[in-house]
Amino acid sequence: MIDKKLLSILVCPVTKAPLEYDAEKDELVCKASGLAYPVRDGIPVMLESEARVLSADEKLG
Repeated sequence: MIDKKLLSILVCPVTKAPLEYDAEKDELVCKASGLAYPVRDGIPVMLESEARVLSADEKLG
């Protein structure tokens, strides 16, 4: 779970776009860059090298 206040100030390090929290996958998602950043032990890992590339369906959804 990500604190709502923290989520409101975090942005994608690639595009500077806002992030959405996916509780099911425990990831921060940026549709602008097509990347999903993992959250480990409640801490967002905001490194492009650690991010997962979104599928085409995830980008649209």
